[in-house]
Amino acid sequence: MSLLNQIAVFLAAAVIAVPIFRRFKLGSVLGYLAAGIVIGPAGMGLMSTAQTTMHVAEFGIVLLMFVIGLELQPSRLWVLRKSVFGLGTAQVIGTTMILGGCAYFLFGQTWQCALIIGFGLSMSSTALALQLLAERSQLKTQHGRAAFSILLFQDIAVLPALALLPLLGRAADPAQAGHGGYLVLKLIAVLAVVIIGGRYLLRPILRIVAETRVTEAFTAAGLLVVIVTAILVNQVGLSMSLGAFLAGVLLADSEFRHELEANIEPFKGLLLGLFFITVGMSANLSLVAERPLLIAGLIVGFMLLKIAILWVIGRLTGQSRRASRGLGFTLPSGGEFAFVLFGLAATLGIMDAEVAEILVLSVTGSMVLSPLLLMLYDRLFTDAEEDSRPFDTPEDLNPKVIIAGFGRFGQIVGRILRARRISFTALEVNQTQVDFIRRFGNQIFYGDASRLELLRAAHAENAAILVLAIDDVEASVRTAELVSKHFPHLKIFARARNRQHAFRLMDYGVRFNIRETYVSSIEMSIQVLETLGLSKHEAADTARRFRAHDEATMQRQYAIKDDEKKLIESAQESSRQLEHLFESDVAESATDDASVRVASG
Repeated sequence: MSLLNQIAVFLAAAVIAVPIFRRFKLGSVLGYLAAGIVIGPAGMGLMSTAQTTMHVAEFGIVLLMFVIGLELQPSRLWVLRKSVFGLGTAQVIGTTMILGGCAYFLFGQTWQCALIIGFGLSMSSTALALQLLAERSQLKTQHGRAAFSILLFQDIAVLPALALLPLLGRAADPAQAGHGGYLVLKLIAVLAVVIIGGRYLLRPILRIVAETRVTEAFTAAGLLVVIVTAILVNQVGLSMSLGAFLAGVLLADSEFRHELEANIEPFKGLLLGLFFITVGMSANLSLVAERPLLIAGLIVGFMLLKIAILWVIGRLTGQSRRASRGLGFTLPSGGEFAFVLFGLAATLGIMDAEVAEILVLSVTGSMVLSPLLLMLYDRLFTDAEEDSRPFDTPEDLNPKVIIAGFGRFGQIVGRILRARRISFTALEVNQTQVDFIRRFGNQIFYGDASRLELLRAAHAENAAILVLAIDDVEASVRTAELVSKHFPHLKIFARARNRQHAFRLMDYGVRFNIRETYVSSIEMSIQVLETLGLSKHEAADTARRFRAHDEATMQRQYAIKDDEKKLIESAQESSRQLEHLFESDVAESATDDASVRVASG
């Protein structure tokens, strides 16, 4: 089969399977796995082997690790430090020791293999768990936030696991056991090169590319960063995933974080989907027929153990009964990282290939059962117990305000919000402006807010308000259109350059808009009127009445904004009405003065 035909088969399988699985709330990961099983040798046989595509598909894992690294900001870890390093450490160590002990004592595995089995099965699928929590609106519940903290720690724990895996391989092979110290020295040297290079080379290079404002060039630069770092780390015998993870962590606090994530996301999604399809294709279903009781027992056994461990950890850390139960039923399955870990362990000779295949099938089965288990939990446990105790709420992770455009207008809004200690995410497409503002210690990210990927990377779905302060009219309108379509819950407060710009924004439902020089012009007019002799009250009242009249006129003109002739006539009529309004005031004032003089005479 030609390459083009293979691509068509992969895309068709994904397009058919993923929507079906999402429709039944089973997750896209399971859709990809099912698609791989159907088109693979065990299914319809459309693809004879997964080896030809696995090398390309594994790059999806590399990109996944890069994006995970981008999410691991020091500020994020600090906000959740208690739950991340408390709950997370307890879950990973406790589960690894218990499941690893079972593998060592019950199944006779070596201590190296047992350790990898325990650690691999302690991991949960971040994508699957967070998606299921989001679908049930449980991300902000106590058990949802605890699950998020544990998943975050698991992502961190991936780093030492990837680094230590080659060491375990050498420990398992007596002939190479003496080379462990040399590998540690190489690891330290590579880490030093990557960290120093990331600090003094990556950001300046990305800054230069960003100044060109060529999206394709910046996307290429982002991919180049991932690939070069992965290759560098791989050259000393360590995992490419480790290198990509380090690159992401180094850029997690940079101004390019959201833009990089937005650019990498499409490639990561497609290649990760391809990876899961190839995993499904390579699943040895004949083992299920040969050893159904063993595989079923492994799935049920390790899922029940994880539920029990999570429940105990929840209770010991002060979680309520309901939250502890919810935590246990949210994270009982294995995760996609287990596919990578068990595959690498088999390649390094730490684990027997058949054992790896059985474990992969077990993890796949647990991921299939996880959504069904949550549905069962929803039916069985319907008590209305509320979690009212305080919890480390990660407010800084998802600011309620996004400021698109951080020029003069956006900066004033940001300064006022900061004065009230209200967190926000600022996005600015001008790299020079980003550079200048960050010198003063302000948090601002480089990127074009009129791109859907960037808004998603900035977590627009969790925000409440978008301050649209973009200077460019076309980009401003594009952003308004994008937000109204994909994030209709966001209230948009927009800066309009002029009346026509405001009309275009109103086309997309933007009702909170203000022309950029409007308020300042009214403020100056008040000062001019006071200088000419009007009292402060009279000047302010004149401005207030003018503003009310102008806003009413604008609403009338919006209906005829596309008819230039009618618009001109409306403007002229509005001007006459305004003049008549104030002439009437002058006349009434003169009459009142005359009455006062007659009465006093």
